[in-house]
Amino acid sequence: MQKIIILDFGSQTTQLIARRIREIGTFCEIFPYNKFPKDDPDIIGVIFGGSPLSVYAEDAFHPDISGIIGKYPVLGICYGAQLISWQYGGKVESVGTREYGRAKLNTVKDSPLFEGFTADSQIWMSHGDSITAIPEGYTLAGSTDSVKYAAFENREKRVWGVQFHPEVSHSIQGTLLLNNFVTKICGSRNEWTSDSFIEKTVAEIKDQVKDDRVILGLSGGVDSTVAAVLINKAIGDKLTCIFVNHGLLRKDEFTDVMENYKCLGLNVIGVDASATFFKDLEGVEDPEQKRKIIGADFIKVFNEEAGKITDAKWLAQGTIYPDRIESMNITGKVIKSHHNVGGLPKDMHLQLCEPLKWLFKDEVRQVGYHLGIPKILISRHPFPGPGLAVRIIGEITPWKVQVLQEADAIFINGLREWDLYDKVWQAGAILLADRTVGVMGDERTYDHAVALRAVTSVDAMTADWADLPYEFLRHISNEIINKVKGVNRVCYDISSKPPATIEWL
Repeated sequence: MQKIIILDFGSQTTQLIARRIREIGTFCEIFPYNKFPKDDPDIIGVIFGGSPLSVYAEDAFHPDISGIIGKYPVLGICYGAQLISWQYGGKVESVGTREYGRAKLNTVKDSPLFEGFTADSQIWMSHGDSITAIPEGYTLAGSTDSVKYAAFENREKRVWGVQFHPEVSHSIQGTLLLNNFVTKICGSRNEWTSDSFIEKTVAEIKDQVKDDRVILGLSGGVDSTVAAVLINKAIGDKLTCIFVNHGLLRKDEFTDVMENYKCLGLNVIGVDASATFFKDLEGVEDPEQKRKIIGADFIKVFNEEAGKITDAKWLAQGTIYPDRIESMNITGKVIKSHHNVGGLPKDMHLQLCEPLKWLFKDEVRQVGYHLGIPKILISRHPFPGPGLAVRIIGEITPWKVQVLQEADAIFINGLREWDLYDKVWQAGAILLADRTVGVMGDERTYDHAVALRAVTSVDAMTADWADLPYEFLRHISNEIINKVKGVNRVCYDISSKPPATIEWL
């Protein structure tokens, strides 16, 4: 299948570039800036992404791009454009002030990269350096009032560079630019669809696991559900699904999910291991340690179950692309460990099968719809693998979990009753560690505070807080305080991602 390669230089929006290209209908992969996959016949174009670094800094990423320039069509975005200019004799300098925010782009009318652009198209700038001179053989393709070389090109070598970010929604015609590059310049046939993914992945699963038995960890969420149905389509009854109750699920979720899976024809075994998880989490407050403990216990449970199924050789997981990106970036810095990425022990007895590891969340949902999974299962909000452990600040106790389950249930059920559930991407309640003073029934209370979190998003790489009606928030606050013993204060989180993550821990 044709693919675009995106070289990652550390920008937070690199994954957004990939998402936009997938929307166009072209498969793409992200590689570290110094790990370009040579001799891959499916590559039709390359994109150099952005970076928080200055191209002229000693610690900047300076890969040899001579084997890429001239061989493939290339689009440099922000740092990527500056890298091209810097390596080929142009000039990149600090402009003294950070250029950030909206700008108007004037373009060269006959440039294939800007075909269809309107005059003064709005773009989004985010850089502290500027290209002040372009290399010999390159020509100006676009300017703004403050940036002369906002875009440049070398049509003979099929190279384009832009100092703005077409991948963000603030660049109004950014998707058009990416489509011009991918489809018209690179010649993509736009073969990437949910149907093509299903066909290709089913074949890969058959080739990967052959006649072995696969055990899959169901969480009740969208990712593991789609993974289960996809693998079941490939190998049928050789898949055994295990749904582990680690005691950190939402209220009544273990029973509800077991009932829901009956309609999918999956072989599901329910295991209540909550006592084990609570024991191992006792006294642990560090969020990373919580995730690793839960991941290790999860695998331990699967290894125990695998011992009962003598021919089980594979562990399948619903790992998706953002899980892997957030667990490790090119500089080796962890944003946060996901239990199925950062918590896997080295001595795990099962091999991994991760059929969704290249998909973003909205792509997972589309695949689920194409597989015929009922909407009630596919439209569920994302829920973290470690469950409520990453929504309880401080030590995990059964009492805290019960309090949060009750508050969370009021919040989620309220969203459904007010017809707000499908209008937000993800929602949940967080139990704070510190207690606060309150007055209830003319008596002083000293109880916990609950924070409510609801966000809108497309792919979970970025998110904004949901603007829920004040009347709704007032109602939910009253319901939680009046009905959940141990809570005397409710707050609403209005932080976006970035800088905050969707989950608190």
